[in-house]
Amino acid sequence: MPQTVKLTEFTYTQTAAPWMTLPATQQPHWHHHPDYDLIEAELSGALPLVAHSEIREAKRALGLAALGEARVLQLGDCAETFSDADPLTTSRKVRNVQRVAARLAERTGQEVARFGRMAGQYAKPRSSNFETVDGVDLPSFRGELVNSFENDIFARRHDPERMLQAYDASAAVVREVRAHWTGSAEELSGGPWVAHEALVLDYENALIRTDDRTGEQFLTSTHFPWIGERTRQLDHAHVSMFAAIANPIGVKVGPTADPDTVVRLCQLLDPHHTPGRLTLIIRMGREDVHIALPPIVRAVRRAGHPVVWISDPMHGNTVTAESGRKTRHVAHIIEEATAFRHILETEGAHAAGLHLEVAATDVTECVGGPVPDEKALSERYETLCDPRLNPEQALGVIDSVF
Repeated sequence: MPQTVKLTEFTYTQTAAPWMTLPATQQPHWHHHPDYDLIEAELSGALPLVAHSEIREAKRALGLAALGEARVLQLGDCAETFSDADPLTTSRKVRNVQRVAARLAERTGQEVARFGRMAGQYAKPRSSNFETVDGVDLPSFRGELVNSFENDIFARRHDPERMLQAYDASAAVVREVRAHWTGSAEELSGGPWVAHEALVLDYENALIRTDDRTGEQFLTSTHFPWIGERTRQLDHAHVSMFAAIANPIGVKVGPTADPDTVVRLCQLLDPHHTPGRLTLIIRMGREDVHIALPPIVRAVRRAGHPVVWISDPMHGNTVTAESGRKTRHVAHIIEEATAFRHILETEGAHAAGLHLEVAATDVTECVGGPVPDEKALSERYETLCDPRLNPEQALGVIDSVF
């Protein structure tokens, strides 16, 4: 008999979800851990991190953007750390989201649906299972939900107990984010909401809950989850799971995506053609976007899917500096985002906004604006994974693109 756990708004029944039997890439190797089953059971019985009413409000805000009546901003760290889940740090991040969103609203004359890359951005896909650190091959750092950033082979082991740490850290962040909410449900002012890439299936699946009133399934780890470029295979677990949940959802779309595949993703994830249900997050690189994006926009519009179109102009424009550090050039970020906007508007679609990796402090990880050249990167290069804009650079991107 499956075990049923009653919660305030939800019921969760511990049965094997069908998508958990499907192939999935980028997953941790930890099922041999002696406490794995106990950890999964504890997560399955935990309270939701977000409420279904909050999720529906976020979806309503995205629906306005899908209809061309609002803009969207997703902004935050490349990878969160457990140590940053304190009220002061979270408050600083929220204020940064609000500040950049206010600039976007000022530039466009439209309200902005605001999402922080926080309260769950603890796992990262990697292009290789191993990385070389100081001449030593180590398992790749996959975010603190999976392993440690420390350069030690034992610290890099995949540990399922970290899922519980991620849950506790996310809960602390969500509490602080809620403290910053203002306005009523009738206004587009309920955010910022939280968002992250729903990468680790063991963690995300354990936090799916059923709304007792409607029977809908919600992923309660976040308001707005997205599928990454590396995990959007049509017949894999991530797409199957996202098709089953009622959250607003996003999918990263890179330069290798073809129009037929993207339309098929829309059919699977937005079968009822619902405004605000599906956001396509375009990450193609400043050169490829000109060729790859127009046919995709035309195909999706021809298929009648009212998706939200936003640009992630960062992930396709990462380069390696002479020092060996990864970096991005603000000029390249602006170039791709500007091309994205031009293409969307040429095709008669709404270029809703941006998805940016931005620190809440004055880091020096991307070149441009207050970071004059690659030599300046060493001053405050603090990221755990990919290079982030600092607040001044982010505002410069908004001003240049919109």
